[in-house]
Amino acid sequence: MRIIPAIDIIGGKCVRLTKGDYSTQKTYNENPLEVAKEFQDFGITHLHLVDLDGAKASHVVNLKTLETIATHTDLKVDFGGGIKSNEDIESVFNAGANQITGGSIAVKNPETFINWIEKYGTEKIILGADCINRKIATHGWQNTSEMDVIEFIKNYVEKSISYVICTDISKDGMLQGTSNELYSEILSEADVKLIASGGVSCLDDLHKVKEIGCEGAIVGKAIYEGKISLKELRDF
Repeated sequence: MRIIPAIDIIGGKCVRLTKGDYSTQKTYNENPLEVAKEFQDFGITHLHLVDLDGAKASHVVNLKTLETIATHTDLKVDFGGGIKSNEDIESVFNAGANQITGGSIAVKNPETFINWIEKYGTEKIILGADCINRKIATHGWQNTSEMDVIEFIKNYVEKSISYVICTDISKDGMLQGTSNELYSEILSEADVKLIASGGVSCLDDLHKVKEIGCEGAIVGKAIYEGKISLKELRDF
């Protein structure tokens, strides 16, 4: 299972939110490149980079941060947040992203998202299935829909999606464990490479999502709050 640390960006700084609430913003480092380099120094190979300004604004804002990290590290970056247009996705790939994550666009403009899957291939496009009470949420989690998360994922499996990041928003930033029941159900219903996101608090959580069959796990606040060390992640 891949370990994928997260760097969330607001105003060019490395921050974390709790349950996606922008009023809970906590800044951990003013230089995201420093953080990314530290991850790389401990043998980390992948990075989940989220443009929280972009998610809110519905267009990519922190492109420069992506470019800086992609240029100065060897990390394979998946980038999400505010990718809404063909111009956005082109600029993100040109800036050095290895993959992009599309959430809101997959809900609000499925035609465009399906076109991206066809154009760039299933290895490049990740479906962002962010949910609360099993209902899909969009626009930096500011809006919720009536769409069931598993039906949403299954619909895109029919459109050839391969990678899915599923974040249970109620768990995100809470350091209280992952949504193992939900992940088990997704994997029993859909043939996808599932990346667990939200709630990782300790190594035991990582072992659990690995046992369930997740292809990857995103780790955020647990690193920044010192709950899991980078050495532990390297050894895992």
